[in-house]
Amino acid sequence: MKYFLQVILLFLFAYSGAYCQDVKGGGNRKKIILRKIIISGNTVTRTSIIRRELSIHENDSLSADSLAAMLEQNKLRLFNLQLFNEVDQHTEQDGDELDWYIIVKERWYIIPTAIVQFADRNFNTWWVSEHHDLRRIAAGLTVTDKNFRGNLENLAVTAEAGYTQKLGIAYMRPYVNEGQTNGIGFSLSVSQSRQTYYATDSNKLLYAGTYSGPVVLRQLEGGISYLYRPAFASKHIFQLNYKDYSVSDTILKLNPDYYTNKSTKARFVELFYRYEYNGVDNWNYSLQGFKLVTYAVVRKGFEGLDFQSYANVEAGIFRNPLPKWYCSAIFRGRLMYPQEQPYYFQGGLGTQTDYVRGYEYYVIDGSNYGVLRLDLKREVFNNTYSLPVTYFTAIPLRIYPKLFADAGYITTPSPGNSFLSNRLLYSFGAGLDVVTLYDVKIRLEVAWNHLQQNGLYLHFNSE
Repeated sequence: MKYFLQVILLFLFAYSGAYCQDVKGGGNRKKIILRKIIISGNTVTRTSIIRRELSIHENDSLSADSLAAMLEQNKLRLFNLQLFNEVDQHTEQDGDELDWYIIVKERWYIIPTAIVQFADRNFNTWWVSEHHDLRRIAAGLTVTDKNFRGNLENLAVTAEAGYTQKLGIAYMRPYVNEGQTNGIGFSLSVSQSRQTYYATDSNKLLYAGTYSGPVVLRQLEGGISYLYRPAFASKHIFQLNYKDYSVSDTILKLNPDYYTNKSTKARFVELFYRYEYNGVDNWNYSLQGFKLVTYAVVRKGFEGLDFQSYANVEAGIFRNPLPKWYCSAIFRGRLMYPQEQPYYFQGGLGTQTDYVRGYEYYVIDGSNYGVLRLDLKREVFNNTYSLPVTYFTAIPLRIYPKLFADAGYITTPSPGNSFLSNRLLYSFGAGLDVVTLYDVKIRLEVAWNHLQQNGLYLHFNSE
């Protein structure tokens, strides 16, 4: 399994290197000079932020044959900023010179978001396994300015109450130099909970604590970030984090291996590196192109953790073979060293986006894993509704019925009573994707797995 994942990783890096090319002009046919770029509608966003995303600039010599494709490509680039609800464009030509007009309609950037966060891994587990117990919900508010000062800066303040109590602040400024290639940021958060999971039994999480009892888990996290973006498609993020976790004696009695050396505390520094390649039409719901996300983490502990390192990859290929038909292949995988880790730092399949569809009710602990997702979908509805409301002038609605198939594998040196580790997992099914304003996504899926189980599942993210 380890060598299989390594081969997949090498293939994806080689593919991305061949694929990730920006095209400008080309050909030996008629050339057009781009005389001016006129941008309007950006009352908050600085013009320099918009120009940074464009692959063509004033006084560039462009091929007339590829002009329309290049303009459409740049329109998609501006959409991927996630700053605008609409991007319109037109050109005016005077002989062999061209003026390019870009008209944007900005989003509402200061967004107070109500937080309804499930204590469980997903909505389906909370609804079925935990009988939609409202006590297992953390409610709160995050106020985010996604375009602070018009510089694409992101400032977010979070407060949560309920199952988990949390306070946090995060800030990122993507450009601090004249060339708009370097960025900096920081984050700080504190949280606590009166109940948490302490072990996995037969691929189900076991919980300790009560909803009104003493706190059993406390976490403090802080870090600084450096961002390097040499070109439109590529982004490098480096982070240095410090994390301080503690659990009650109750957790330690139930699982002495929760942290290393039977400790109730875990204190460690973390080096984090993330690389993104954006070659898709829409980062949040991709239909065409190629995207790649890789990240590596190295942790050195002072208490409760000795050493841990792992690397994750997510790669997606998206195609549009026929009008309104779309297909995709998405691979996610992880390699960890050393493979033996204390329970809390083990992780595996069944959390966040790393799961095989049809196995939403299971947790599969392990060190190395890979998941492949295949989708075939068709656009059956695509309309935009106009409203006389600022920042909500146009509400898009798109619907995609689909068929899908998944396969996954996870290895662990100590499977315990897990019946899903060290074996092939696979599923197939059908579903419906709904995509609307501000990149809101709803996935309704029916899946069958190798255990001959089936279910109806609801998700609020992309595949």
